[in-house]
Parts: sequence; C-alpha cells; structure tokens
Amino acid sequence: MKFRDSTTGALIYQVTDHPAISHPSYFLQSSFLPGDESLFFTSYRTGSAQLFQAGFPEGPIRQLTDGPGIHPFSPAAHPSGREIFFVRGGELLAVDLRSLAERRAAGIEGAQLGEPSISPDGEWFVTAFKQGAQAGLLVGRLNAAGAQLIPFPRTVIHPQFHPLDPQWIEFAADPAPRMFRVRRDGAKMECLYQHGNDEFIVHETFLGTTGDLVFTVWPHRLCRMDWTTRHVRVIVEHNAWHIAPNRSGTEILCDTNHPDRGIQIVDAATGTLRTVCRSDATNQGSQWRTSRYALAEDFAAARSAAKSGENLSWMETAADTVYGPQWTHPHPSWSANEDKIAFASDRTGTTQVYVAAAF
Repeated sequence: MKFRDSTTGALIYQVTDHPAISHPSYFLQSSFLPGDESLFFTSYRTGSAQLFQAGFPEGPIRQLTDGPGIHPFSPAAHPSGREIFFVRGGELLAVDLRSLAERRAAGIEGAQLGEPSISPDGEWFVTAFKQGAQAGLLVGRLNAAGAQLIPFPRTVIHPQFHPLDPQWIEFAADPAPRMFRVRRDGAKMECLYQHGNDEFIVHETFLGTTGDLVFTVWPHRLCRMDWTTRHVRVIVEHNAWHIAPNRSGTEILCDTNHPDRGIQIVDAATGTLRTVCRSDATNQGSQWRTSRYALAEDFAAARSAAKSGENLSWMETAADTVYGPQWTHPHPSWSANEDKIAFASDRTGTTQVYVAAAF
C-alpha cells in the first residue's frame, strides 16, 4: 500500500501489514540491501522475533531465520549484501541470503550480546556483551576463529567502528559519562566527554566519512564533536532524537519527540531543517519527557506501573516503559541509495514497516 503524507506530500509505502509487530533494524543500520530492491526487518508474526526480507517497492516477504527468537534490533547487513548478521542470546550469527544457511561468527556462553557493528571493509565485528556482573566489548574477525574481550566496568551499548579507521571503536556507556573510544586491540581507552546525569547525551554516531561524531543533548540540541580535538559545536537547537547521518556527512536524518515534529533532515553545515513526513508513532517512554538519564527510582516506578513488556535492552527491564517500548519509536534510517528512508510506526495500532521518499 502507498499513500501521500498529509503534511509534506511525500510518497510513503507501507511494507508490512500483519497483526504482529514488525519493525526495521536499528537506526544505526540501513535496513535496505544494496540496490534498494529489498529490505530486511524483524517481525513477531511467528510468535518470536525473527528476521524477514521484503521486496521493494513490491514483492514477496520471506522468513530468513527460525528457532529461538533473535535480538530484535540486532540485524546488520554485511557491506557485500550477501549476509545479514544478528544476535541470538550469546551468539553472533549470520544468515546467507541465498541459501538461508546460518553460521556462527562468535559468541560467549551464558552472555547476552548487543547489536553488532560491521567495519566498513567487511572484515571485523564489534558488539557489546554482558555476562553476569561483567560487561564490555567483543571484537573479532568475521571469518576467523577467536575474538577478544575488552572489559569495561559499566554497561556498554551501541559500539561502532570509525568509518575511516576501523582500528578505532566508539561506544556508549551507562550511566554517565556516555561517550568513549578504544582501539580495536583494547588500547587507549578514554572518555570523550565528561558530563553528569543531568546532561542527557544520547544516540551518538559518526558523521559519515567526516570521521567526526554527532550526538543529541536531549531534548535541546544536536551537536558535532571533532574526533581529533574533541571540540564540540552546536549544529542546531532542536529536539533531534534518533539520528542517522548520510555517508558523506552532509545531512542528518532524525525523528522528533516532545513535541513530535515528524521525521526531518538536518543540513549538517547550516542546521537547516526539512520535514520528510509525519511518523504518527506513539513514541513511548516516560524518560523522554525529561532532560536527564533515568535513575533507580524511575525504573522502580515504571516496573510497578507497567502491565507487560519485553527485555529489549540492558537499559530496560522486562516491564519498564522508561525508554520504550523501542518498537514504538520511528528509528529512521537511510536506504542504500540514500533517496528513501525506512521507519517504524504504530499509527495503525500495531507497529509496521514504512518507507518514505526523502526527496
């Protein structure tokens, strides 16, 4: 089904239409495969989170994984487009898109892995891990046995390879301070920016091939950090939420919340904003109404108030509504050709996968 956005007139495709939740991959990953003729997504239509592929703009939907449920926001395509990597429990796995055969890339028995990042050259992976009281990074080659553990004293989320130098990894920590970097061999671990709980820094990522970082100080502004000097400057005073720069680093895709101003594209040089379309997502999570990280009492209040839920990240427990549910957030991301965006919306009452023309 396709329709025009009521605000901008952008052409929007509804890719899925099933009573179960379906959503694209996390905003740090493109959900499109090379050529933009298909995209992958997570759906609960079989009773657990599994990976699916849909033709675009039309085409059949096929199931790519089966068995125990996967980490719903973990799928990441290899740059070649031949495999999609995903997490199931303590294992990083890959599914071959031709044969649907699965292979194990790495794992830690008894651990939980986070969403993986694949280096731009397609040689390396990094993912966060948590095993009891232990946390940190798991780093290794995608096609070689063995991987290195880089321990860290706090929860780790969203590790990413530097786009120009895959020997560097940036990652987020919880609680504050948030932004860190480390060499792939575990050397030169350092905090990039010292701040407290009341400076709500989220969703940092690389500004394309500029090599600099961009991040949100929620809900006030979108900022850029020089990778070398660590100088920070404001791009725009705006409630940019989940942010996804294009490859060249000239534009930053984002959704918005409190208020929801729709899905927008920010000019990285000028801060000029352009609305792509409405998301009409419910954007749940009590903490997004505040300008600080959640404290123990916030989680306790959410646990007592919530009726149901699922453990989607280490920042949420089973019934929390502090930062989610994540499937109620749009999490927009660019297509491979960067002329379209994929996003999630529960506008119909159940989260579905949408694609909008970006230009």
